[in-house]
Amino acid sequence: MSNSSPDQESTIQRMNFTLDLKITLIGAGTIGLSFAAFHLSHLLSASTLTIYDTRPNAEQYIRENLTQFYGAHLSLPLSKLVVAQTLEEAVSGAHIVQESGPENLTIKRALWVEVEKYAPKDALLWSSTSGIPASQQAQDMQDKTRLLVVHPYNPPHIMPLLELVPSPATNPRVIRRTEEFWQQRGRVPILIQKEVTGFVANRLAFALLRESIHLVNSGVVSVTNLDRIVESSMGPRWAVAGPFKSYHAGGGPAGLEGFFKNIGDTVQECWDDAGQINVGDGWEEKIFNEAREVYGTIDTDERNRVTRRLLDVLEEEKEKGTRKEGSRGLLGTPLRSRPASGV
Repeated sequence: MSNSSPDQESTIQRMNFTLDLKITLIGAGTIGLSFAAFHLSHLLSASTLTIYDTRPNAEQYIRENLTQFYGAHLSLPLSKLVVAQTLEEAVSGAHIVQESGPENLTIKRALWVEVEKYAPKDALLWSSTSGIPASQQAQDMQDKTRLLVVHPYNPPHIMPLLELVPSPATNPRVIRRTEEFWQQRGRVPILIQKEVTGFVANRLAFALLRESIHLVNSGVVSVTNLDRIVESSMGPRWAVAGPFKSYHAGGGPAGLEGFFKNIGDTVQECWDDAGQINVGDGWEEKIFNEAREVYGTIDTDERNRVTRRLLDVLEEEKEKGTRKEGSRGLLGTPLRSRPASGV
């Protein structure tokens, strides 16, 4: 990460936005609207949130579709939400500009050049990309230190994770202010120390997906039963303890080293036998058809309701364990119930 000039650092240090924070979202797709629902639940007025989208019927689309993301969780009137007609209008005066546009490098490179022209020089600039590094997106920017990838786990109005992925040029104080913003709102920002394709959460998920496809395609298990295996074993376990913590516990007093000493040979045999299936190898028709037959159209409302409840229970249980230490739970409390603090 870069060393910024004293003027840049002092400018970012002076950023102390609290209740009048102005946030601009670029892109009103699924991720953009999900982020909108989250921000609306933490702002005092919908008028401080601006959304910009290039589709012709953007305002109608946003107002018709935003409600599905928050249900009964939002009390702010959407009539005060600002839908900008131009990019300049959208980012002028913004404290935070958060991009959730198409996964297209050419589009993102051009967009940040325009944002940089019109946004305040101390505004935080975030990209919600699923895999395009900040270093590539910022190639044409005058000041490459400003851009930071803030990658959510879908849907971000429910899931607490934000992967913060700086480029080598990103200003460390931009990272710190971004961490503070999300922590103050009860989220879990994790700094990824090196740019890597897909970042971390997606790479882990896609590794499991690849092996899942291999096992189903090989006739070892059905789509339904593979999902049941995950949902009744590693799914709930990993919600409490990740792979390292889980297997460290599995090794007993000797920890992770003891685990590998006990069954390291089996682990290696599984690694050696792991599926090397690739997109386009011919498995698609079988897997897609089976998933379609079993699940049809997924009720994401039910999924989100159960996920939200699961996270609430996890928070409650973790708070019980950390209360003696004076710690906060997994998701924390809403901003409105905490003392005002800055970005």
